[in-house]
Amino acid sequence: MKKTIRDFDLLGKSVIIRCDFNVPISDGKITDDNRIVESLKTINYAIDKGAKLLLMSHLGRVKTEEDKLKNSLQVVAVRLSELIHREVKFIPETRGSLLEEAVNNLNNGEVILVENTRFEDVPDKLESNNDFELATYWSKLGDIYINDAFGTSHRAHASNVGIAEKLPSGVGFLVEKEIKMIGEVIENPVRPLTVILGGSKVSDKIGVIKNLVNIADYILIGGGMAFTFLKAKGLEVGSSIVDLENLDFCKEILEKYNEKIILPIDVVCGLEVSENSTAIAKKIADMNKNDMGLDIGQDSIELFINYLEKSKTVIWNGPVGVFEIEQFSNGTKAIANHLANQNIITIIGGGDTAAAVINEGYKESFTHVSTGGGASLEMLEGTILPGIEAIDNS
Repeated sequence: MKKTIRDFDLLGKSVIIRCDFNVPISDGKITDDNRIVESLKTINYAIDKGAKLLLMSHLGRVKTEEDKLKNSLQVVAVRLSELIHREVKFIPETRGSLLEEAVNNLNNGEVILVENTRFEDVPDKLESNNDFELATYWSKLGDIYINDAFGTSHRAHASNVGIAEKLPSGVGFLVEKEIKMIGEVIENPVRPLTVILGGSKVSDKIGVIKNLVNIADYILIGGGMAFTFLKAKGLEVGSSIVDLENLDFCKEILEKYNEKIILPIDVVCGLEVSENSTAIAKKIADMNKNDMGLDIGQDSIELFINYLEKSKTVIWNGPVGVFEIEQFSNGTKAIANHLANQNIITIIGGGDTAAAVINEGYKESFTHVSTGGGASLEMLEGTILPGIEAIDNS
């Protein structure tokens, strides 16, 4: 067990909380504040306990000086101030006298937000490479370190692993919940356990398949990755995406676990991935060389739901179609709608899947919607996440 924020006396202590404020921004405005909202329980707890808060996060991809212009966390500071009903002082630098002075002048219950940690990646990737000097500098700004950024816990960065190795450390409520929800379901599932895997490439999910095929009762495969499995069975899949390098892996899995792996029996095709593409429903056997499968069809939806109705636990990672395009979103919507109305344990594995179910208004309808795409994927693979491994044991 890892220490949590509850294990520390926070009164009067400078507490560094690594949050995940990597929110979508368009025209300078936050379009989805879910990740900020998810951090509030930990932040408010620390405030109530009299801590002096130093919040850190990354935002977007920062590879050039130009990237800094569109990835400042200042807009997050404004929104967070509104949500916690107190000032969040924004520090527009990642190190220096302004930051040090702000930390030294913090009073109990006050909050500052440091500029995007990935600004330190230009030009030398100091944050992403867990630079020792940078991590040491940041660690000297606090007394206690709390990791509440599950979405980056699969990365060994200076702002998570680096600081955690140098300060007394624990996890926040969000990370604690992620560990409990995903970990317990894998270790001791209420059966039958059904896993739904979607997304485009088999290569992204090989580790998950290898791990969960020994744990799950059924694995339903949709999305682009289904066509590699279908091709491995010798079927015509037209111009659908196929992961040629992993055909042999799919053949092996199908041969060894034929009764566990459930594939689509019909698809919704288009000639291209486009909002202007006409949707045509076809049986898999009727696909021609120009067809591109972009969603599961109605018979496949019913097939999948038949297995879901038998299930007591469901883990879902990856949409079963190109849900961003209306005519190819029906499969993902139908699965989400069905699961939202079942009284079973349902874990949504972050990333695009989380976006899809939240878009449909189902955020509160599932047991757990993960905030981390890559992190949840690696947990499903059975991988130990470095950002959590670095935290002190209780």
